[in-house]
Amino acid sequence: MRSLYGRFVIISAVIMVISSLVAFLFANIYYHVYLKPYNSEKILNYALYIEHLYEEDRELNKETYLQSISKLGFAIYMVDEKKQGKRYGESFKKINISDKVIESVLNGNLYNGIENYPNRVFSTGFFDNTVANSIGIPIHTNGQHFALFIRPDIQQQFGELRIFYAVLLGLIIVISLICIAVATRFVVRPIQKFTQATQEIASGKYDLVLPEYRKDEIGVLAKNFRKMAKRLQKSEQTRQEFVSNVSHEFQSPLSSIQGFSKTVKTEELTELEKHRYLSIIESESQRMSNMCKQLLTLASLDQEELTLRKEFFNLGKQIRSIVFMSEWEWQEKDLAIEMIVPDIEIYGDKNLLYQVWTNIFTNSIKFTESGKSILFEAEENELEWRIAITDRGCGIPKEEIKRIFDRLYKVDSARNRNIKGSGLGLSIVKEIIELHEGAITVESEIGRGTTFTIYLPKNREGMGLDD
Repeated sequence: MRSLYGRFVIISAVIMVISSLVAFLFANIYYHVYLKPYNSEKILNYALYIEHLYEEDRELNKETYLQSISKLGFAIYMVDEKKQGKRYGESFKKINISDKVIESVLNGNLYNGIENYPNRVFSTGFFDNTVANSIGIPIHTNGQHFALFIRPDIQQQFGELRIFYAVLLGLIIVISLICIAVATRFVVRPIQKFTQATQEIASGKYDLVLPEYRKDEIGVLAKNFRKMAKRLQKSEQTRQEFVSNVSHEFQSPLSSIQGFSKTVKTEELTELEKHRYLSIIESESQRMSNMCKQLLTLASLDQEELTLRKEFFNLGKQIRSIVFMSEWEWQEKDLAIEMIVPDIEIYGDKNLLYQVWTNIFTNSIKFTESGKSILFEAEENELEWRIAITDRGCGIPKEEIKRIFDRLYKVDSARNRNIKGSGLGLSIVKEIIELHEGAITVESEIGRGTTFTIYLPKNREGMGLDD
């Protein structure tokens, strides 16, 4: 997969190279069209003025005069009639002047090597410090003829250099900005699609068209974005189903309460009938109250800022307390309670885990037939605590085990339809176990019973224990 980072690096490098090449090309065009003729004329005027001063004052010592001129920032190369050359000031990098040119200057002709210097695409010839790239003028003194080749010292050309590099830098910046603006569109375009996708999701549309074909981070983001959209769609469907189920669950006891309340108002009922109907109203009211409490519990568990109040507590003591508090329920069905739970200390939120054992135990009592048994088991090792609750009830179909932890889901097809519940208890159990970073498993067989097994990890750092 080609990463977006790699793309940016490659694009940036390409932009820099292209910008530099194009800018340098345009800078050379600027040099050849404007800067070169301007500098050629300027240096030619310098040379003619130097010749003019020398011709006006014949008493000037040639050597002294040329030394003085060279100190003003000029490189000078003088050739006599015998083709003997002498340098003044900064040395030329290369003495590459032909005898033909020297003869021409000695005969009184001007030589403009700067103007006639060969043009090069990626080289500014004006700054080549060679005799061929200079101005040649004739000088006559004491009956002798000299060819004087002169050009400014490179140190004196900083002004022209600054202009040249300013133009070059300006062109690089402008061309880079244009290239970056074009390249950025290819990055911004998919981001705009993501922005549009978020707006579609906000309006309830989950069928998104995103650039999943890309082999970079944008493509990965597009795939993950689509997965997120599908999960949001599923969550929305679950929410709507949850609201519908809650409404239905509340409607059923409300209808019963309303119907039996009207019945109780009639005078034809006996005291026994009134008592029975009022008991039903009380039972349905209690059912609604329990459902409200469980919904509030789920709401509190859904809060991200919920903090567990973990502490060490005796598991055996807590489970015996739950069994004792529910004694009237399991004794009414003549159930046998077996306990293989040693007095082990576990670490967790005592109140929330109390609710876990209570919810599972209450379900076991509901769905275990009279005269049978419920088994509690607990053990520990170096890594975790394991708690199992086994009933001898009707069991759960395998295809429905995955859904028993869904909110308001009831396995009515497998269990007694006359047993009433909210369908929220096991959802609460799973939420609490996950908050403890634990796990819960279910094993069930129709007609033989169900085992819920909870695994709670021993977080030694969280418990303040040293290894």
